[in-house]
Amino acid sequence: MQFDELGLSDPLLKAIGDAGYESPTAIQAEAIPHLLMGRDIIGIAQTGTGKTASFTLPMIEILSTGRARARMPRSLILEPTRELAAQVAENFEIYGKNHKLNMALLIGGVSFSDQEDKLDRGVDVLIATPGRLLDHFERGKVLLADIKVLVVDEADRMLDMGFIPDVERIIKLLPHIRQTAMFSATMPTEIQRLTDSYMMSPRTVQVAPQASAAETVTQGLLRVRGGFTEKRAALRKLIRASKVKNAIVFCNRKRDVAVLEKSLRSHGFNAAALHGDMHQSERMKTLEKFREGEIQLLVASDVAARGLDIPNMSHVFNFDVPMHADDYIHRIGRTGRAGKEGHAYTLATRADEKFLGSVERLLGHPIPPLDGSDSGRDDADNNSADTADQSEARKNSDRSAESRRKPSREEQAREPRPRRKLEKPSEPRRRASDDDDGNDSSAFGKDQHTPAFLLR
Repeated sequence: MQFDELGLSDPLLKAIGDAGYESPTAIQAEAIPHLLMGRDIIGIAQTGTGKTASFTLPMIEILSTGRARARMPRSLILEPTRELAAQVAENFEIYGKNHKLNMALLIGGVSFSDQEDKLDRGVDVLIATPGRLLDHFERGKVLLADIKVLVVDEADRMLDMGFIPDVERIIKLLPHIRQTAMFSATMPTEIQRLTDSYMMSPRTVQVAPQASAAETVTQGLLRVRGGFTEKRAALRKLIRASKVKNAIVFCNRKRDVAVLEKSLRSHGFNAAALHGDMHQSERMKTLEKFREGEIQLLVASDVAARGLDIPNMSHVFNFDVPMHADDYIHRIGRTGRAGKEGHAYTLATRADEKFLGSVERLLGHPIPPLDGSDSGRDDADNNSADTADQSEARKNSDRSAESRRKPSREEQAREPRPRRKLEKPSEPRRRASDDDDGNDSSAFGKDQHTPAFLLR
């Protein structure tokens, strides 16, 4: 099937061709016709299958006629993270270049006044994170009464991040008559409740089983004996052994992101960090450098796990097994996109067994072990051996220095004093004339004064 068979207009087809795409993916071929007919849909497909274009293309077509009014956007796209929202905005710029559509991006870390200026001019497409959108609404800077198309992207991620109450509040502010689409890699029960409550007879478009990995991704598991230090050594060895063009290294904790990034750079790797505590401008700058190839390794927390589209990314490394099994699907979905080959390798210690079991149960099969599992300690063992030798040498040196050092007064005070032997007092030598009969007359001798009461 070709894009021209989906009912898209010539200006839109030209923009698609200029972007280098010829044939739609499975989710695009299924979802676009339903959206063009004005139906509500639920799109379920693994990450990297083109879900973003599945709703951006028909939205551009639907909004090509009409005009937006000040502070009253015509369509709304909700994204869980700033990075995803910015990426969707880039898609609209690429595919909508032949259409005169105004767009506004409402995300945190950006000036309110600049966003308000765009809203005042009127926008056809409003792309926002839930929190920033509600901030603008409460300030009276945006009205949602004219929304004709609503898209909730990465719905399960919204659930994981606790945004569902905000999403429900936003939906209640929208007109009852509207078109709604939800896209996600998985569909938990809570999201199903949301669709039942706020969608009208939605069509479910599912092109792959839920929580399945793309077949283009080669997975591998490297078991590591030891802890954080041994895992770092094993990761370095694995990266050197792989033909890595560019890769994301995922950690579960933000503090580990910073430590691992510094460790990789200290060993000569071209690495940078990306996590939620960074300022928005710094995060966007880092992502742009990674896309342009100026950075080879991006050490990231799960803030970058969902929806980021990095062209031709060769590898994903899970330095930590994700705590939530669904995140594994989203992480490895950063590679092997658009039918291209990718590799996803996971490092696991004994402490990761619980999380690893959850991931493998979700996949329905064990992750294939890599050659050399349990041998990732080579560098660490060498470093440990050198460190042990140096430590032992220091200990011996300390012992000899300790033996030569004169103890301080405090140390002398703490040392127990040796006990003196109590010598038995010597008895006075008796003359031969004193009590030769052996009777004890030592109590009162002849030369001693006798008490008066004994003489009475």
